[in-house]
Amino acid sequence: MSVLSEIDRANALVVGASRGIGLGFVRQLLTNPAIAKIFATYRNPESATELLTLAQKHSDRVQCLAVDITKEEEIAEGVKQISTEVKQLHFVINCVGILYEGKLQPEKSLRQIEPDYLVRYFQVNSIGGVLLAKHLMPLFRHQQSSIFASISAKIGSIGDNRLGGWYGYRASKAALNMFMRTTAIEYSRRCPKTIVVTLHPGTTDTNLSLPFQKNVPPEKLFSVERTVTQLLAVIDSLDIKDSGNFFSWDGSQLPW
Repeated sequence: MSVLSEIDRANALVVGASRGIGLGFVRQLLTNPAIAKIFATYRNPESATELLTLAQKHSDRVQCLAVDITKEEEIAEGVKQISTEVKQLHFVINCVGILYEGKLQPEKSLRQIEPDYLVRYFQVNSIGGVLLAKHLMPLFRHQQSSIFASISAKIGSIGDNRLGGWYGYRASKAALNMFMRTTAIEYSRRCPKTIVVTLHPGTTDTNLSLPFQKNVPPEKLFSVERTVTQLLAVIDSLDIKDSGNFFSWDGSQLPW
């Protein structure tokens, strides 16, 4: 990544690294010699066995942290632990997201709207991201180029919404986009070398998309490895003027 190529020993944080795209980022970052340290968060150890095994194998470079981003005290504690190890972060990607969970399912009509489920969507998909921005700011206050990226979704684009439905997921991703756009403006004053973006990964073969893959053409269903490679290529092409924008996996800028 060109943003990191100018740094001898860069520090990275992958939020939501227990599986899927987050775990894919940890794996690919490990192949980058410019990355000195990778912090990786997970919520439940039961679903993070691959990550924890990987961390044991690469204990000199990977450190795992138990963080539920719906709980601000856990975010604050996680950042505190990182701060005892390093004084700067150069690459952060937030991969946490929820589409379905038990009875929480994408709504097909207004009749299916449930306030508690909407709150859950926003807690995970939106509020967690801006709380990360709040607590990570001190680690971005340095003079080296940095990236703070969040995995969003094209379905969160208001301008691109032509099918309707999926109220909670759409709205929570749109809120994430607004939170990160606003963060980018404040970071431009407080952490002026940090590029803040949201990224659409495309439909990726993960647990999140599994129930909805039957209508996806095979050529549009990406492996985790392909998704991560594509997103890293987009990140590689970013400049500070791109901060605050929303990009697709192919590098195109998406409408709000």
